[in-house]
Amino acid sequence: MIIDTEFNSAAQIPADICLDSAVAAERRGFGAVWKGESNSRDPMVLLTAMAMRTSSIRLGTAIYHLYARSPVALAIQAATFNEVSGGRLILGLGVGNPVIAAWHGQEYSRPLARMREYVEIMRAAYSGEKVPDRVGDLYGVTRGFKMSFTPTHPLEVWIAGLGPQMSRLAGRLSDGVVINIANPPIIKEIIERAREGARSAGRDPQALQAVSKVRVSLHEDVAVARSALKKVLTFYALQDGYGEVLTQMGFGSVVQTVRGKYRTEGFSAARAQIPDEMLEVVPMYAGTDLSGLPDRLAEYERAGSTRCVVAYVPAGRDLRGEVARFLDQASAFVTAGR
Repeated sequence: MIIDTEFNSAAQIPADICLDSAVAAERRGFGAVWKGESNSRDPMVLLTAMAMRTSSIRLGTAIYHLYARSPVALAIQAATFNEVSGGRLILGLGVGNPVIAAWHGQEYSRPLARMREYVEIMRAAYSGEKVPDRVGDLYGVTRGFKMSFTPTHPLEVWIAGLGPQMSRLAGRLSDGVVINIANPPIIKEIIERAREGARSAGRDPQALQAVSKVRVSLHEDVAVARSALKKVLTFYALQDGYGEVLTQMGFGSVVQTVRGKYRTEGFSAARAQIPDEMLEVVPMYAGTDLSGLPDRLAEYERAGSTRCVVAYVPAGRDLRGEVARFLDQASAFVTAGR
């Protein structure tokens, strides 16, 4: 299993530290740096800057949401990025949720059809050939688009999948499935469904890749590290799709309590409802060092993950120092992905 990293979606960590950390991650043998999209720093901008300062580490979006740009626009972005980076892009896509759709003035609807049509148009545009005139149910008329340049590298598309239908679609359409907030038993189920989808499309199910994520926080006081992770976990408990996954792990009552406290008393009160033992089950690791992490990661590999994003979540104010110490410790067990 290849070990990748992410710097907490850059929500807390500014761009300059992310760029320096990407250089350090490459030097220490991480396979890729990933960046998510929400209301934080833009993935493609930040990853492009990383590409300019590195030479071999892969660079992935986890997740770029469909509502923010057209499939033709993303094909152009991806082709340009691959030309700049030497083909190092892993393009992770997801359908987002109603809140993200509303940010972009759109309505969340028909996620499976939307993903299918989006990927079909994007791949056609990325080919460099003229896209046949077509009328899509969700993305209108393409009117024979053709890039003015020919992409120099293949496009690698991964799809975020949690539910049964989307994970099967990932197997039918994509090179890999991106899995967030799921622990090994659920990861195993998702990968099995994705492989079913690959088989149904006449594809080799064993060729399908799968990336999972484990968030890590370190502090000399473990309670402080736990608190940093509980903040992230509270955000996910408040989201419908991820709340369902946490419920599958046995924390349905916690999710309901967190949501109730959030409505009546706010975020801090909601975070206080997350029990310490929950962090032992969900994909998170809090400690004074990383000595216990390799055993946890081995469980993700046995579940079928071919890559795992070990994402650092800062616990204190010394952001640069924390990330540097994390990368130094992680270098002892990281598998080079190059």
